[in-house]
Amino acid sequence: MKEAFDNELNTALVETFNNILKVEEDAVKKSAINLTIGEMHLIETIDKGGSSGRSISDIANELQITLPSVTVAINKLHKKEYVEKIRCQQDRRVVYILLTRKGKKINSVHRYFHLTMIRNIAAQLTKEEKSAFIKGLKNINAFFRKSLEKGDK
Repeated sequence: MKEAFDNELNTALVETFNNILKVEEDAVKKSAINLTIGEMHLIETIDKGGSSGRSISDIANELQITLPSVTVAINKLHKKEYVEKIRCQQDRRVVYILLTRKGKKINSVHRYFHLTMIRNIAAQLTKEEKSAFIKGLKNINAFFRKSLEKGDK
């Protein structure tokens, strides 16, 4: 019995993860946006900094990727005119990344995609199923966060 649950959970997690990425990828391709999913998520992370922007270090920490990787990705987004770089007046070594108007627009499109996806999923669930679903997802997320924290040590 336990093995059947384990197999079913593994299949559901792997398929769900892959399907979410594929649906998101397809949506980006259909919209003829010249960005990858990774770039879209980078833009989403930058947007959290609002009008103050985010430093490369902040972005790298949140996304758990290296500073050089973020720098390369930011340079690509800068070339595509989705972000601008502003040097900190107090410490010229620090560069803040802000979304341009084009970047803000594309992030709005991306947020709308997520909102539509969530609303479509929620529409298929009862109140009780929604509650159980959220509880289960929170538990899964907590498990993965702990795993990541252990990996850092």
